[in-house]
Amino acid sequence: MPSKQIQWFPGHMAKTRRLISENLKNVDIIIEILDARIPRSSKNPEISTWTKGKPTLTLLNKASLADPAITAKWVWWYKKSGADALPIDCITGEGLSKIGPQVREILADKISRFQEKGMTGRKLRAMIVGIPNVGKSSLVNKLCGQKKARVEDRPGVTLNKQWVTTTAGFDLLDMPGVLWPKFEDQLTGENLAATGAIKDAILDTDELGMILSARLLSLYPEKFCTRYKLDYERVCQLDSYDLLEEIGRKRGFLISGGEINLERTALTVLDEFRGVKIGRISLESPAENSVAHA
Repeated sequence: MPSKQIQWFPGHMAKTRRLISENLKNVDIIIEILDARIPRSSKNPEISTWTKGKPTLTLLNKASLADPAITAKWVWWYKKSGADALPIDCITGEGLSKIGPQVREILADKISRFQEKGMTGRKLRAMIVGIPNVGKSSLVNKLCGQKKARVEDRPGVTLNKQWVTTTAGFDLLDMPGVLWPKFEDQLTGENLAATGAIKDAILDTDELGMILSARLLSLYPEKFCTRYKLDYERVCQLDSYDLLEEIGRKRGFLISGGEINLERTALTVLDEFRGVKIGRISLESPAENSVAHA
């Protein structure tokens, strides 16, 4: 486990917090986008306080990367909690056509009041929020039908708010990604680092590779052992350091003296997890301990 507590709060994130509060009165609904692989860890616990009870639709993005059975459990969990959630994927297009109808369903009472007042031309307005690199800009571009927001596969790209008109029947206020001052537990930071939501440099690469390898072996032993040609009965007895070494040995990642190149091995595990080469994997479920079980 990492020896230092992970903290991450660049100055522009404090600015985003102010932007959300200042623009809340201008929107009818909050669209919060989470990573379907880690819905708990990718949810900023402070946003619900900042949005002050404003109607919210939760989008579980990157659904094509997540375990579909676990994602279904999350949707059910939200529904049971009296909230609204949709699995979506900005790459495959999954669920995108359902966003507009779901927004109108949530705001049905408000829409009726608009109509009673003769405000039939009044457009709905939504604010999209979420942590960095969760897919907000990709979603904005999909919903407006053309490239409006800058998209890069690294955290912290969108730094300013911007309004866009969508094809889903509402205007959208895109906010920069925002994390919170201190992660409440180490697991949250590890999950965010593993999925690329925070810079890899926050955790030592070798250490992150060891942590992720041990988690994947525990959660998805068959998929993990198949990918790296591991003998489960043997590797389940190893500590995380020896497990990563075993993967490097199997891949032939050797350096001078016959030692294993741990950094290359760790980067490989991270890249293959993020690229779905190990399989569709969720690191969290709505179970009591918030960790998925294979």
